[in-house]
Amino acid sequence: MTEPHDPEHREQRLPAARPVEKGDLLELDQSASSAAYDPVPAQQGGGDRAGRFWSPRRIPAAVLALVTLGGAGLLLYDVAAVRADRPAMRWRRVLAAELAERPLDNVWVLAGAVAALVIGLWLLVLAVTPGLRDLLPMRRDRPGIRAGLDRTAAALVLRDRAVEVSGVQSVRVRMGRSRAGVRAVSHFRELDDVRADLDTVLATAIRELGLARPPSLSVQVRRPAKKG
Repeated sequence: MTEPHDPEHREQRLPAARPVEKGDLLELDQSASSAAYDPVPAQQGGGDRAGRFWSPRRIPAAVLALVTLGGAGLLLYDVAAVRADRPAMRWRRVLAAELAERPLDNVWVLAGAVAALVIGLWLLVLAVTPGLRDLLPMRRDRPGIRAGLDRTAAALVLRDRAVEVSGVQSVRVRMGRSRAGVRAVSHFRELDDVRADLDTVLATAIRELGLARPPSLSVQVRRPAKKG
């Protein structure tokens, strides 16, 4: 994936961490930064706004539809049976008697009310939130075309770019919707130099992902753990 060069996009580096003096030696076991860079604007070439993808949520919808259909059908059958001069079902007689005898502060009444409230809130959250948190929307450079990038795939791209930096031994990347956290282990070179190269390389990689909302970048570099 490539991206047009834009002279306005540049990397900004934070001041390097100052080593701690101990005797005549300089010790620096870790270097961390929160890289600042200018992300590519979400709108280019008159494209539409890139919003999050909505999950169809077929399983919750199917379960709710089946439960509602079964309950409504059972109640309708019982009402029709009563209208035909037949006794009501036992469960409806028991339920009516329990509701008439139990006070509102009864434990079972309160438990049922809380359960109904929780289920209702859960359904409302499902109705008003997009879902698909692992799918990051990409910029819409052309109207009518939508694309998304899986967070795992984005993390793999950043990891592959990071391991190419000289001095990096291993890398762990946690890709979120708004933040990319990178933890690297360097076995040679100055940690600040490695971290600065990672800031530059990863900031460029994030821009080249083409995400509608590029995440912020946090980079930490440390030495390998001492054995023994």
